[in-house]
Amino acid sequence: MGYICLNVIYMYLKPKEERMFSGEYGIAVQKSMEILVALGDIYNAEKLVDITSAQISGVSYKTIGDAGLEFLKDIGKDATVMVQSTLNPAGIDLSRKDLGFSEEFIERQLEIIEAYRSMNITTTCSCTPYLVGNVPVKGDHVAWSESSAVAYVNSIIGAKSNREGGPGALSAAICGKTPKYGYHLDEERKADLIVELEIELELIIVLLDI
Repeated sequence: MGYICLNVIYMYLKPKEERMFSGEYGIAVQKSMEILVALGDIYNAEKLVDITSAQISGVSYKTIGDAGLEFLKDIGKDATVMVQSTLNPAGIDLSRKDLGFSEEFIERQLEIIEAYRSMNITTTCSCTPYLVGNVPVKGDHVAWSESSAVAYVNSIIGAKSNREGGPGALSAAICGKTPKYGYHLDEERKADLIVELEIELELIIVLLDI
């Protein structure tokens, strides 16, 4: 067991996590661990926590461009996600190719989708992963992108996730871990604003003649 030091912040890593960081589990895991440890350094996380699922952004070709596509192709040669993982929406409707996009854009977008699929990521391309089978349970640690999904998973489901960026969520999915900071900490999940409403509610029943 040991500590990885970046600048002056120390993150505690378990023996297997050290081996992942050192490259014993392949270059994709190593690169992903480097990203996670760097994020932990930025946010003063003391350790990593296991996750049960990921929701990954950085899917649209318009967003990530050729550089992002090359990164996905490169890391996808040696990567398979360790937890249930779903995708944010793409830059096109994958069921229709007749909506005015250039052939080049469509081709690049499909390459991005295929790169994610090669890592065993479910290419749902939805910003509501909880409606397409990615449903954590209360108390789970997850690594989700997409603002509304993060709000939903923390408040309605009661799982724990920060608002991840695309590379961070992908790295977490590949390693099955994410830095323990922010909403992964119980003390950071306490409300600092409480709104009390004093109002009489009326029950309105609408009968539909179907």
